[in-house]
Amino acid sequence: MTTLVDYDDAISRFDPVLGIEVHVELGTATKMFDDAPASFGEQPNTSVTPVSLGLPGALPVVNARAVEYAIRIGLALNCQIAETCRFARKNYFYPDVPKNFQTSQYDEPIAYEGYLDVELDDGEIFRVEIERAHMEEDAGKNTHVGATGRLQGADYSLVDYNRAGIPLVEIVTKPITGAGERAPEVARAYVSALRDIFRAFGVSEARMERGNVRADVNVSLRPSPDAPLGTRTETKNVNSFRSIERAVRYEISRQAAVLDGGGSVLQETRHFHEEDGTTSSGRVKSDAEDYRYFPEPDLVPLAPSRDWVEEIRAGLPELPAVRRRRLREEWGYSEEEMRDVINAGALEVIEATVAAGAGAPAARKWWMGELSRTAKERGVELAEVGVTPEQVAQLQALVDAGRVNDKLARQVLEGVLAGEGSPEEVVTARGLEVVSDDGPLLEVIDATLADQPDIAEKIRSGNLGPMGVIIGAVMKATRGQADAGRVRELVMERLG
Repeated sequence: MTTLVDYDDAISRFDPVLGIEVHVELGTATKMFDDAPASFGEQPNTSVTPVSLGLPGALPVVNARAVEYAIRIGLALNCQIAETCRFARKNYFYPDVPKNFQTSQYDEPIAYEGYLDVELDDGEIFRVEIERAHMEEDAGKNTHVGATGRLQGADYSLVDYNRAGIPLVEIVTKPITGAGERAPEVARAYVSALRDIFRAFGVSEARMERGNVRADVNVSLRPSPDAPLGTRTETKNVNSFRSIERAVRYEISRQAAVLDGGGSVLQETRHFHEEDGTTSSGRVKSDAEDYRYFPEPDLVPLAPSRDWVEEIRAGLPELPAVRRRRLREEWGYSEEEMRDVINAGALEVIEATVAAGAGAPAARKWWMGELSRTAKERGVELAEVGVTPEQVAQLQALVDAGRVNDKLARQVLEGVLAGEGSPEEVVTARGLEVVSDDGPLLEVIDATLADQPDIAEKIRSGNLGPMGVIIGAVMKATRGQADAGRVRELVMERLG
């Protein structure tokens, strides 16, 4: 049983320092150094060429689109873009690396010396310094067959080389200091901000559940902010925001217990366990010299022209954080409302709904209310719930025009979700339009007043408290198709 120190106690006596390495698979059509398709979900070992299999005599060629995407990422992170850089061989043996080396970048990355300002849950901005962002290729995928699903205790292992050679960018932070008790939140927010950038800049689908984005989380403790850095551990391949936060908290508590017991933290890689939020020992962490880096002899250096870099910079969209702040101001949402929208994954659909003509408050009401509940019930994302932003805007237009009220609008939405057509078609087919002709309304009102003479007399004498009873009865009689405001006006007229 691993000994842990209470997190608050650990933070009160130790200063945590983080380092985060994020790998993002680039969304190119082909791999980093050959023309094998960079696709997901294919049959094992079908998206391969002699290059990605590491066969003798096969020579690599750099994917120009991958270089462009790497430059986009570097610019988004306020990095310097190298005027010249080159690839290197990172030598190590593992079955999923068929060449026995990974083609990466070592001392000459394509982007370096940057930063990213990260917004925390309460709106505080925390700056994360970026050391480098470099290009490399992914390894294949090992599947360990056995009871545990891990190498230890496996009956045998299978290797799929479809992923071998997929283009990656690895983003490495400088030591992240000063986060204190908010270190887990900073780590989560930083990786979340990166994921948003990858999607907004079109460089990756950034689907963490597929491993498109993976984080290696380094944690160390020291007695005070002015003390030397402590020994770090590296928790590998953490692929969800919640897991990143949990891994940092666990390592802080675990390392504090080791130090309290008079022990020394071992520099090692560790595995994160999703089921209970713990980490376990992997292998002793290698240093750079252990990989025997040397320049890749089969690839010439890259020299992105300054004109090309500036052309890429000019075509970049808004940073997601800047866009969110702009939209919040334009829409008049509070910070809490905007956070709820973002956490629900509703920002894009609300933006599209507003662009289609709906007001921002109404768009938020529909997507964060009825549609959010429906998405949860169906187990799908909001964008896949079965109604488009344009249809939501059309529905709100019917409300704004007085053709349906809120209650009827919900029935219209049910019809759209059931595949009965557009809001207009559902209103027509179901006969849901508000009764706007005063004649039929007056008939129902007169009948209602006649049925409840005592209440009618109270209203006539100036006691408007029971007015809701009459309005409710009229709404029930018209199956909700009357305009409640108009009903009130007509009742007042009838009773003088």
